[in-house]
Amino acid sequence: MSTFNVPKREEVNENNQAIFDNLEKAIGFVPNLYAAMAYSKNGLGEYLKFSNTKLSLSAKEKEAVDLAVSQVNGCLYCQSAHTATSKLKGYTDEQILELRQGRASWDAKLNALASISKEIAETSGKVSESAKDAFYNAGYTKENLVDLTFAYAIITVTNTLHNLTDVAIDFPLAQPLEIETV
Repeated sequence: MSTFNVPKREEVNENNQAIFDNLEKAIGFVPNLYAAMAYSKNGLGEYLKFSNTKLSLSAKEKEAVDLAVSQVNGCLYCQSAHTATSKLKGYTDEQILELRQGRASWDAKLNALASISKEIAETSGKVSESAKDAFYNAGYTKENLVDLTFAYAIITVTNTLHNLTDVAIDFPLAQPLEIETV
């Protein structure tokens, strides 16, 4: 049950109403988490600018980061939203589940990215030297590491907001992960 009501268009300021209209045109609806941001006079617009920052990571790489970090942060809203958007970017259901676990067995470079993303979220950025070495050895650069930090920050904003507000999830629910025993 949602603990934070999602405002309707007429309940937000004029600037946020225009953003709602643009989201409706672009994607067909206003995601509940974005609507919740509209309680802030400037928050939604500033978040959307931040989340659209041009990065050296590809759209598929950004989704890998989003999936791994959202899993660690326990954000079912973002797991669900990024499962849907990852499918649109070409990932299979099996690949999405693996990325949420911080792995990509089908691609060594993506595996290094998913792994370090998971470790960043688990350690607040205090990753092991071996994780950084694997990231660089996979072909990533210092620019990519800086941009990974931005990607992590972007998804952490929505993870945290959902975990605080528990707004209703308006995407198909992400499949639960099967816990592996070692």
